[in-house]
Amino acid sequence: MTYDVTVDGKTMRVELERDDAGRWLCKLDGKKVVADAVVTSPYVLSLIIDGKVYEVKREPTATDLHIWVGSARYDVELRDPRAYRSRRAAADSGAGPKKVVSPMPGKVLRILAPAGTKVAAGQGVVVVEAMKMQNEIKSPKAGVVQKIVAQEGATVNAGEVLAIVE
Repeated sequence: MTYDVTVDGKTMRVELERDDAGRWLCKLDGKKVVADAVVTSPYVLSLIIDGKVYEVKREPTATDLHIWVGSARYDVELRDPRAYRSRRAAADSGAGPKKVVSPMPGKVLRILAPAGTKVAAGQGVVVVEAMKMQNEIKSPKAGVVQKIVAQEGATVNAGEVLAIVE
């Protein structure tokens, strides 16, 4: 199996294959890595790589995928280069307006980039508080914030548009 994986903006090619002992033989951009992997519960994977143990939690949201390794959170995009949908998405130039949406229900605490602000891809636009945790919602592309839909103090639902970046 081969995937193109983007983690916090850095893309790499991941090739996976099982050996006779049931371990995963992985290649990360051509570099070999041997991993033992066990699914311990839904959305949780226990990995042993080079004698180190990692607990990896998958957090799918309405629009994104986040991976937690310990207490560190990573934005992840996974594409199968053989799939038509992935090839079409890779060909998308990112032209046109993109919506910044709330991945979870919560309360808007701060607007980090008001309308008219130039932002880079992955730059924080809005901070949403959910379950007493503050989550910085980032721009999906480089551009200019055209409109802020959410207001500070407002309650938002998962998938609700917070801003538009063009």
